[in-house]
Amino acid sequence: MDETINRPLRVARLHATSRNDAERGPAIWIHPEDARERLLMDGELAWVYGPRRHELAEVHVDPEIKKGDVFLRDVVGAAPSEIVRVIKPDLDRRDKRGGHFA
Repeated sequence: MDETINRPLRVARLHATSRNDAERGPAIWIHPEDARERLLMDGELAWVYGPRRHELAEVHVDPEIKKGDVFLRDVVGAAPSEIVRVIKPDLDRRDKRGGHFA
């Protein structure tokens, strides 16, 4: 993947929710320009690739976030100050086994 299209982003903040929290689940807050570069829109899902694993997270576009940074909620496998990549899933393309590519 081209580095200019999908440059790495820094985890500025990570929030882990508890069972009693009203808002739960994997989510990412991203600057509008960073979202636009990745063709992401508010409310859709994106792959968040951390140093140890990757998972789908709901996208929240927020102009208050510094460009190049992201805030994560309930994303396992990433920690503050680590680098992640955020990629829009390609749900139209299938691999040889019938599954979807990320």
